[in-house]
Amino acid sequence: MQQTVNNASLYRRPSIGRTIWQNKTLILMCLPAIVFFFVFCYMPMPGAYIAFTNFQYNKGIFDSPFVGFKNFEFLFISGQLGLLLKNTVLYNIAFIVLGNVVQLAFAILLNEVNSKPYKKTAQSIMFLPYFISDVLVSLLVYNLINYDYGFISNLVRSLGGEMPKVYQDANAWPYIIVFVNLWKSTGYGTVVYFASITGMDSSMMEAAQIDGANAWQRIRYITLPTLKPTVIILFLFAIGGILKGNFGLFYNLVGNNSMLFKTTDIIETYVYRSMMNSFNFSQSSAVGLFQSVVGFFIVLGANAFVKHLDPDYALF
Repeated sequence: MQQTVNNASLYRRPSIGRTIWQNKTLILMCLPAIVFFFVFCYMPMPGAYIAFTNFQYNKGIFDSPFVGFKNFEFLFISGQLGLLLKNTVLYNIAFIVLGNVVQLAFAILLNEVNSKPYKKTAQSIMFLPYFISDVLVSLLVYNLINYDYGFISNLVRSLGGEMPKVYQDANAWPYIIVFVNLWKSTGYGTVVYFASITGMDSSMMEAAQIDGANAWQRIRYITLPTLKPTVIILFLFAIGGILKGNFGLFYNLVGNNSMLFKTTDIIETYVYRSMMNSFNFSQSSAVGLFQSVVGFFIVLGANAFVKHLDPDYALF
């Protein structure tokens, strides 16, 4: 009996305070990120109440008249919700799927290069578009494909061809927007995947080489399975924002060109145009809350699906 008590005391879980003290270095390293998310993500959450009020400046958020779900009717009675949801979701699916495939491919290709200076130079060049403002990107695209004096337009005409009027063709813009997004985001995602690859156990690669595995076999049977958890986690993070579009990218590329709205109008751009003159913060907050709640349940569903397939890869 005494032996059982002693064994139980040996395996007793340490207190929270002791655990914090034992991991104080790691907690201090995480502290800036914890403070950032607490200040900018959790503290503003009570402000979501504005979505249920008729916000008045002189009364503030919590003293403004409560109107229930009236502000949420804005999108549903507009007649545009179906188109906006379709465009937003399809664009985000393209961004997530194509983005991860391209980023993963570039990271694997970089890993196969033996020259370290080339790897560093390539990463820096690929990372550069991520920091370019969407305003400058839109200016670059305009000067490339503008019908009258764009570089590509002049090049096509000089070769005897005829450049289509892209700013009047709504069907061309899904390809343009997806390409521009890939150009901007590939460098960032490649670095994330490349960091995961460099953290792999090099002994597995060495053993595979000794056994005669070629480059493709090492990628297929070692690199890709090792990256599977990273791919799933990034996918789960990304799918939570599937109803949220990149307003800066879409608005700067398309602007108020109504001829392109059929294939380029997303929830954010529509709400911005609708609220530009009325400054109705309550309705715009209702739309944002709707997107966040739906995204939250999508993440829960996707995580439950992943957990059903393999619990080790689920977020929680």
